[in-house]
Amino acid sequence: MKTDLRQGKSKGRVEYKLNSLKGKKILITGGLGFIGSNLAHKCLRLGAKITIFDNLNLNSGGNIYNIHDIKNSIKIVKGNILNYQEIIANISDKDIIFNCAASSSHPFSMRKPLLDLDVNNRGVINLLEAVRRFNPEIRFIQLGTTTQLGKLLYKPADELHPEFTTDIYSANKSAAEKYVLIYGKTYSIPVVVIRLPNVFGPRACINNSEVTFVNYFIGLVLQKKDITIFGDGKQLRNLIYVDDCIKALIMAAQNKKVNDEVLFATGDEHYSVAKIAQMISKYVGSCKVKFIRWPRGRKAIEVGDAVISNEKIKRILGWYPQVSLEEGLIKTRKYYQKCLKYYFK
Repeated sequence: MKTDLRQGKSKGRVEYKLNSLKGKKILITGGLGFIGSNLAHKCLRLGAKITIFDNLNLNSGGNIYNIHDIKNSIKIVKGNILNYQEIIANISDKDIIFNCAASSSHPFSMRKPLLDLDVNNRGVINLLEAVRRFNPEIRFIQLGTTTQLGKLLYKPADELHPEFTTDIYSANKSAAEKYVLIYGKTYSIPVVVIRLPNVFGPRACINNSEVTFVNYFIGLVLQKKDITIFGDGKQLRNLIYVDDCIKALIMAAQNKKVNDEVLFATGDEHYSVAKIAQMISKYVGSCKVKFIRWPRGRKAIEVGDAVISNEKIKRILGWYPQVSLEEGLIKTRKYYQKCLKYYFK
């Protein structure tokens, strides 16, 4: 299936008209979290029948408010991907599964490696085994991370870059990706892995310093607090607004060309951590940006510059990031201004 691309009003901008998902039955694990809940909203608008599978784990950023406006239009299952029987009960009749379930904190993974291993590896194996036995024709979309690469050997890094992960979370996500690809090839399950950078935007967890730093910085500024940066903040990061992320995931789910592929869905631009903080101060709310020494243990898992190429996904899917950092920050501020209290309980 081809995705309709239309030239937008902004110069050089490509506008997408995603294909309909009418009648498709979609399972979103981790669907109460940041990316999962945004997926649920978009897929519902495209006509899909949505089942969210989530256990509201505190380490994963789930928030029931994220789906408050669509809760009567979707099915919500309180379930855990570590419970094989619960997965079986919800997977057999689905057309697509987006696996957004994860323990997503780098520091937490270093403190609790076995818990991270359970969720990010054993949980994925549970899903794959359930698919293999009860629904091998389902399209399986696995979310990966750019931090799987570790410290870069060349820039920009592409999908062929070696992986030398520096923390347990990234190592487990790397292993999970390999499990997905193995099952896809061995059992002819249509799978694809989308590796994501720092995703920001509405419905994110903005009250936890151990989840994505961009969203945490946004949360600080919305509370009229200052931003604190470890070190000099010169390391480069790749960012993507959540709407662009969601479009990449849906396009991957609709196109057989990406079966068995790994794709970076990343932004075109790279910014230093310090620059990101400055732009958040400018577009979300004025604040001071402070620099302190690296805490013990955090420097050891720092990857340095994360300069990533998105040429492969552009070439195969025709996907392009559409929302700039400035525009994304403004959209994010407007969202939280209306409902901030639900993200700081």
